[in-house]
Amino acid sequence: MYNYNNYLSNGYFRNTTPTIMNNNQNNQMNMNNNVMNNNQMNNNQLDLFSPEEGYEKGNMFANLYEQYKDYKPRELTGRNEEEKLFLEMSKYAFAAHDLKLYLDVNPTDNSMAALYSDYMSRANDLMKEYKNKYLDNDMMGNWPWERRNN
Repeated sequence: MYNYNNYLSNGYFRNTTPTIMNNNQNNQMNMNNNVMNNNQMNNNQLDLFSPEEGYEKGNMFANLYEQYKDYKPRELTGRNEEEKLFLEMSKYAFAAHDLKLYLDVNPTDNSMAALYSDYMSRANDLMKEYKNKYLDNDMMGNWPWERRNN
């Protein structure tokens, strides 16, 4: 997440001449921004979408999601059991991936790390189930879009 306050305080958007600061001022500003960013991110963990809603909206963090005008994300459904299982697997894989991006920036957030681990485990279990049910042994590792009709 970008902190535009840092750009504004340096004058990057107000004029073409940025403010020159000495090292002490710059270090103090960076420390204040880090405290603010950590506080903002700690508040984010309370506002998570479910894997289903996050997948539909493309973002697991409710306070970072901004709806475009009157757009409403479409409800995703599978037409058959295979598609339903694949969709469920995709939802958990997306949720795990989005939390992993968060953890790249906040590696000490243990509650998010535990949630990431849960989502990743669920995605892997669903992937194994999908492979066992719908992929032939001859085609192990190939997904439906990679199959060739012979």
